[in-house]
Amino acid sequence: MPETPVTTEVPETSKADWTSDQEVRWCPGCGDYSILTAVQLMMPDLGVARENTVFVSGIGCAARFPYYMNTYGMHSIHGRSPAIASGLAIARPELDVWVVGGDGDMLSIGGNHLIHALRRNVNIKILLFNNQIYGLTKGQYSPTSEPGKVTKSSPYGSLDQPFNPVSVALGAEASFVARTHDMDRKHMQATFRRAHEHKGAALVEVFQNCNVFNDGAFDLITKKANRDNMLIDLKHGEPITFGENGERGVMLDASGCAVLVDVADVGVERIVVHDELQPDPSVAFALSRLASNPTQPTPMGVFRSVDRPEYAEATSAQLAAAQQQHGPGDLHALLHSLPTWEV
Repeated sequence: MPETPVTTEVPETSKADWTSDQEVRWCPGCGDYSILTAVQLMMPDLGVARENTVFVSGIGCAARFPYYMNTYGMHSIHGRSPAIASGLAIARPELDVWVVGGDGDMLSIGGNHLIHALRRNVNIKILLFNNQIYGLTKGQYSPTSEPGKVTKSSPYGSLDQPFNPVSVALGAEASFVARTHDMDRKHMQATFRRAHEHKGAALVEVFQNCNVFNDGAFDLITKKANRDNMLIDLKHGEPITFGENGERGVMLDASGCAVLVDVADVGVERIVVHDELQPDPSVAFALSRLASNPTQPTPMGVFRSVDRPEYAEATSAQLAAAQQQHGPGDLHALLHSLPTWEV
């Protein structure tokens, strides 16, 4: 089967060009609408062609995303979207491959596939919608639900220690890790754009409201009136401060943990200067642990953006070197080589 030719000239497009003809079927008021609109508005500015763009999803509310993008797409298997997207990105490295999934899809049945795609540094862009609940299956607790969460599957409160998606990604040595939220379209678009520009695996956690089964989970930090005092805007090369007048900040204590302080009490020289390019992820990990739940001041933005060998390029180079050394492969000979047997 001949390969589909890749579009090299990119025509000017608008949001309408990236919007499919499918009726959007999410609950009225769902945060997914905001994320979808942000992506559809952003795509024309990336200078990419719809024909070279693919959205892959798993199972869940968020996984309907490919239906609403006028691109190539695949609604795949529960939790396996990073694996399927990895295969596509390795076989067709010229394509832009995006992965969309929820906290249950990505971090429960799909946790294994997520961490290995990140550690391998496959060139895929993963948008992880985190609403701290299972939405499609009607309100069971998820891998990011807080301890004590009362749901249909935890009537006496969840006993599980939740995952912190940013911490998980950093622990898997992801080369790009960021966080944004569905109440700020400008911030979402800037963060998604950074992920797209990154060469290698990129994970963006998106705080997303499920207004039916977990309404208001992030209100204490994402409501506009709360943002100055509750959202910590990470800016590369700048001291990490927040508050209406930048009066609060982040400092590393003697054990290397990130702690919140009043700048006036410690002096600006003690405030951490954010370095997203730092090869060692230790400080980025410490920043990811600042908030144990979305009721505390929470970092937003790019935690880490470092250069590492990209998996598809490394694979192609390895195959080329093997062919140069041993000559072209012979699939027929391989399949009929010993040990074989007849039945």
